[in-house]
Amino acid sequence: MLLHDADRLTLRGHLQFGLNAVSETNLFWDLAATTAPASGFDPDTQWLEGYVKPGISFAYQLDTGAVLYGKLSAVASRTWGTDAFDTGNTGAATLEEAYLALRGTMGTGLSYDLSLGPRELNLGTGMLIANGATSGFERGALKFGPRKAWEMAVIGRLSSGTVTATAFYLDPNELPATDGNNELAGFDLRHDDPRGGYLGATYVHVLNSDSPYPQAAAGGSGPPTVTPGARDGTNTVNLYARTNPFAGRLENWTFTGDVAYQWNDRIDLKAWAGRVTAGYSFVNLPWSPNLTLGYQTFSGDDPNTTTLERFDPLYYQGSPSAWATGSKSASTFINSNVNALTVALRVQPTRQDTWTLRYAHIRANALNSPVQFGQATRIDVNGNVVAGVTDKHLADDLFLEYSRIINRNTFLTAGVSVSFPGAGIDNVIGRSAAPWTGGFVNVVFNF
Repeated sequence: MLLHDADRLTLRGHLQFGLNAVSETNLFWDLAATTAPASGFDPDTQWLEGYVKPGISFAYQLDTGAVLYGKLSAVASRTWGTDAFDTGNTGAATLEEAYLALRGTMGTGLSYDLSLGPRELNLGTGMLIANGATSGFERGALKFGPRKAWEMAVIGRLSSGTVTATAFYLDPNELPATDGNNELAGFDLRHDDPRGGYLGATYVHVLNSDSPYPQAAAGGSGPPTVTPGARDGTNTVNLYARTNPFAGRLENWTFTGDVAYQWNDRIDLKAWAGRVTAGYSFVNLPWSPNLTLGYQTFSGDDPNTTTLERFDPLYYQGSPSAWATGSKSASTFINSNVNALTVALRVQPTRQDTWTLRYAHIRANALNSPVQFGQATRIDVNGNVVAGVTDKHLADDLFLEYSRIINRNTFLTAGVSVSFPGAGIDNVIGRSAAPWTGGFVNVVFNF
């Protein structure tokens, strides 16, 4: 919303708000009945959530030709009813973005962009650095997740032609009740081809953290060991790429790849992760179908070694179109000790309507090892304390999503999903678990 544009000063108003209705049945395959029977957790629930995000931004042209710009915004969110994590009727108002920045050119085609203050930053494909803030729990709006900005961000960019180098310092906007005092720093180097492909690398170093890591018990027998502050000092390198359009027999194909290696000598951590996808667009068929096949994997801790091999996904983008491992399962398993074979089919009957069907076959990488964070630690039928799963098949998820652009400011999204538990989940419960089902419908207004 343009408020002012004169005397080298531009002011714009921003307003986004949304409302989301959610229903879930047999949440988490009713694992709580076995692993935490005293909790009283209800696996069937419905709730309503909403948020509003107002803001204002400015840009001022300096005499030197550089542009001074910035943005101030906030988020107020609320949940009515009890959500998937047994939290209800909660909400909060928090600062979102509040940064000042300067951009300009230095001659010979070199440009710069320097920024200080809370703002969004997404690097690469969102495998490691994307979601800078946490929603849900005491803040409400669990599914919407309207908060994205880091609590503090120092970002410097230099660009020349198709190459951009980014250096950063980040402090995530964590929940006050579970703030791990995390601080990150690193850099990203990226080449963007005008035809659509890219090639890049990201390095992330954890400067400070109180966040713990779980490690499987020796031989997989016994509860996992939880080491406070284990994340402190962790290093991660991520290489990512996407192909340009092909000619000839590979026309209409697109391939992407990510690989990451992680280490921390202080705690003997060595972990890895990766993803490959292949997409094909049926350009000559009605509704412009697009089919994408993918495989993603994140190492788990091997209980037969003293090295910690559990991958830490840091602050990844967890939406189904990005780095979610499954649809339902993404609420249960973070991107650690899991792998998934995925298929997505997207069709567009009209320019305003999009249907997407997603399937994920999800498995564990290491048996008897923490899959999420050790929450499924339990006593087996022989009286032994065990963690993780004893069969690698975790679940099969189906998700049908519909999106409609109502007008330039209004967007409707609806979805239904079901997760069929695999033998790994059945073995935890001790019987054949029932599917976990759910659905949602939301409307977002963006001005």
